[in-house]
Amino acid sequence: MTLSVRLRHRLGDFALDADFTAPPGLTVLFGRSGSGKTTIVNAVAGLLMPDEGWIVSDDRTLLDTARGIRLRPHQRRLGYIFQEGRLFPHLTVRQNLGYGAWFAPRRARRDSSDRVVELLGLGPLLERRPGALSGGEKQRVAIGRALLSAPRMLLADEPLAALDEARKAEILPYFERLRDEVGIPILYVSHSASEVARLATTIVALDAGRVVAQGPAADMLGDPAVLPTGPREAGAVVQARVAHHHADGLTELDAGGVPLFLPRVAAAPGETVRVRISAHDVILARHRPAGLSALNILPGTVQDIRPGEGPGTIVALETPAGRLLARITRRSAEALELAPGAAVHAVVKTVSVAPLDIGGAGAGRGG
Repeated sequence: MTLSVRLRHRLGDFALDADFTAPPGLTVLFGRSGSGKTTIVNAVAGLLMPDEGWIVSDDRTLLDTARGIRLRPHQRRLGYIFQEGRLFPHLTVRQNLGYGAWFAPRRARRDSSDRVVELLGLGPLLERRPGALSGGEKQRVAIGRALLSAPRMLLADEPLAALDEARKAEILPYFERLRDEVGIPILYVSHSASEVARLATTIVALDAGRVVAQGPAADMLGDPAVLPTGPREAGAVVQARVAHHHADGLTELDAGGVPLFLPRVAAAPGETVRVRISAHDVILARHRPAGLSALNILPGTVQDIRPGEGPGTIVALETPAGRLLARITRRSAEALELAPGAAVHAVVKTVSVAPLDIGGAGAGRGG
């Protein structure tokens, strides 16, 4: 299923003028706060009526202001997951899930309650009320309720923004399962580079109400020009296969034939994972360094250099593991005589990659 969106809308001093297509998979609307992400999702959901535009889901028109077509929210068959669970406090988890199923059209194919409960690990929670749930548990119930309404598409507006790091780590794998197993498109709002790197199939980058770039996740995150949240958030995604879990607590990955050591990864040998490596965690050397504590040294070739407004520079390089970004000073770039085509070695500290930056590859390969 493909979602095509073209919207124009003004809210005070803010002007939205967005045009994009979301292919099957998980599409992330990515950008700073105030860039128009939630406005777009609310327009798709029918909660906001734009000044003009159209929204088409496959061959089904949800909105066309020129033709006077404006389907109401309940007619659009979309499941919406908000920042907070918004569960009914007087109902049990089982009853909250049943409320979602009540809205499913009779003839619509719906996921069975048992499958949704298994998918989201809700079995032990069914008889509890929301007051007895953690933030992550509430979000899992909210996802289940949305799925049981048999939606054509899921909308998620920064669903992890209200959670602490531990709860984010708990719920991210469930969004990976949604991306890989449920089979319906997901439009996901985020300004977190880590979430985007783990989940996105496609990225639509927004800035000041306009789409500045869009494309497959791996290409977008590896492009130093696509940094809607600023150079401090720059980082690329590589895919690697789990080769071996070592007794000292490290996992060895095969990244394009090059070993990549990370703290223990929760994946079995042979599985493929996505790893986000922040640009500020990459050090460059013209020759292979020796006598370092760092275990990860990847050979590469400089592809692009993008100076910033300050003393920093983003260097994009191709390695056997894929594209990496390095954030170094202009002075260092000049001292190393870096230029497109230059051979370099990228040094990545093993402990610099956080658990939130490692996830399953699944259908979100981004290629």
